[in-house]
Amino acid sequence: MDPGPLRDLLTAVLGLFTGALSGAFGVGGAVISTPGIRALGVPAVLAIGTTLPSILPSAVSGALRYHRERLIDREAVLLTVPVGFAASIVGAVLAEVLPGGGHPLMIATACLLGFTAYRMAVAARAVEPPEPEASAVADADEPARGRRSRGAFALVGGIAGGLSGLLGIGGGVVMVPGFHSIAGLSIKSSIATSLVCVATFALPGTVTHALLGNIDWRVALFLTITVIPGARIGATLTMRADDRRLRLTVAAFLGVIAVLYAGGEVAALV
Repeated sequence: MDPGPLRDLLTAVLGLFTGALSGAFGVGGAVISTPGIRALGVPAVLAIGTTLPSILPSAVSGALRYHRERLIDREAVLLTVPVGFAASIVGAVLAEVLPGGGHPLMIATACLLGFTAYRMAVAARAVEPPEPEASAVADADEPARGRRSRGAFALVGGIAGGLSGLLGIGGGVVMVPGFHSIAGLSIKSSIATSLVCVATFALPGTVTHALLGNIDWRVALFLTITVIPGARIGATLTMRADDRRLRLTVAAFLGVIAVLYAGGEVAALV
């Protein structure tokens, strides 16, 4: 699709949806916006870098909503961010030199979509239906399971930061299950804490891709305009929604998108 008012409108709609996904599940939202702008005609290498400028405002907008509920784990942020920050720079540089014109990285993004869908579906099936008298925000008060580890937080940060720079995503698809499964944070605390880290990881990746000329600033602008209210909406829905049903719905959607998008990129390579 050629640049113009129609593409700008579709980009803005895409931004609203990805912002909602970011706020609801603690991800940067680029797992949707990257293949989305690719479908709108943005070249593969540019698609990776162009989503990064919108990740920061989206993550901050959602994190502010969770901060009001005191769900952000500050210790986890301090242990995760330094390693992830450095890894995101390495990932951005590698994205420029890896062969394939960006198509293999787009296929990797599709695989990550599929993995995220699988993890969400498994987690949703494991969630017991809430008792009638349970509070809607009971998960917010769920205590950590006592498996906190400095090394685990650093490992999660390194993988998430590297993927942030390499694939142009926020890294939340790694951090949310990592914080929850490895560090024992509650699921909502994992989402809230991930958003703070996502915002930080987006900074070096954005600067690096900008210096390399890998950002379409017109597309980035229209994404950014709408991800901010979208993230607020997503965070609010997560605080109120039934966790199991919400996870299953998004898992199914991401799974379909992953299959269709991976098929399209493989066809482009062939």
